[in-house]
Amino acid sequence: MDGPGKERLRDALDIAAWRGGERAAFDDLVRRRAPRLYAHARRLSDDAEGARDILQEAWAEIWRGLPGLRDDLAFLPWAYAITTRAAARAVRRRQTGRAVAADLAVLAPRTAPAVQAEAAHVKTILARLPAQDRALLALATLDGLTLVELAQALHIPVGTVKSRLHAARTRLRALLEGEDDDQGT
Repeated sequence: MDGPGKERLRDALDIAAWRGGERAAFDDLVRRRAPRLYAHARRLSDDAEGARDILQEAWAEIWRGLPGLRDDLAFLPWAYAITTRAAARAVRRRQTGRAVAADLAVLAPRTAPAVQAEAAHVKTILARLPAQDRALLALATLDGLTLVELAQALHIPVGTVKSRLHAARTRLRALLEGEDDDQGT
């Protein structure tokens, strides 16, 4: 069995043990899966502290919803969906009009100015995409979710995932090409 398959099986075993009364099994699930869910929340929130808050909210919702999870092997896409919804709620709550520069200053590592400028440029391009596109691209590209897992995580049919992913990539490509056109003139 491959790495992701082993991890899914481990998720299912932890969930079964937790349902059987072993609270430590949930702790193991959190320890193993929190880094990936945090990375997803961080991408969606563009804020380290906000991502921690999102993750805390998501884990509380996961705890409450875990008894109703029908396919324990699908835990990770299900948890991604919960984290995505928690991030959307957090973003709506925090929309206070902070300047993009202030957000980027928090995110950019304290490294060489050229690296900071490039990171700021990429974040600016990505920020121009709708949040739904950013989340879908991150889940597919950075987290490596399959089309089926994306469909489970987003509660949409696989065909819809394909079309949305294609559209998101097309929008990103257009933004990147538009930047090249602007620089070439």
